[in-house]
Amino acid sequence: MDRAGVERWVAGYEAAWRTAGTSRLAGSFTPDVVYRPSPWAEPIVGLAALAGFWEAEREGADEAFDMSSEIVALDGTTAVVRVAVDYHDSGGRWRDLWILTFAPDERCTAFEEWPFSPTQPDGHE
Repeated sequence: MDRAGVERWVAGYEAAWRTAGTSRLAGSFTPDVVYRPSPWAEPIVGLAALAGFWEAEREGADEAFDMSSEIVALDGTTAVVRVAVDYHDSGGRWRDLWILTFAPDERCTAFEEWPFSPTQPDGHE
């Protein structure tokens, strides 16, 4: 995996989040993906389980937000990406680190998110 591949993957993730339904997930994640929405969460395993989680977590495909990202590290098939998401309607703000492991076809096999919001007890807002 190279930096351009990681950037394409992140753009695909954002596009999938902004698209109704979950059909685009198969282009970004392997069928046996292991997805952790936080380092402490039980993993969500497989595309079907991820699709259910995905729909439950978002307001909808028309949810207004701005997203930016920066690749922090890349080593072979593993990348660390810093992500900032600001939701327009709710005022929610998130700064995340994503730890991503990729298959040879550039789909993600493992996703671990470290989400931080200023409203968390240690968010200092």
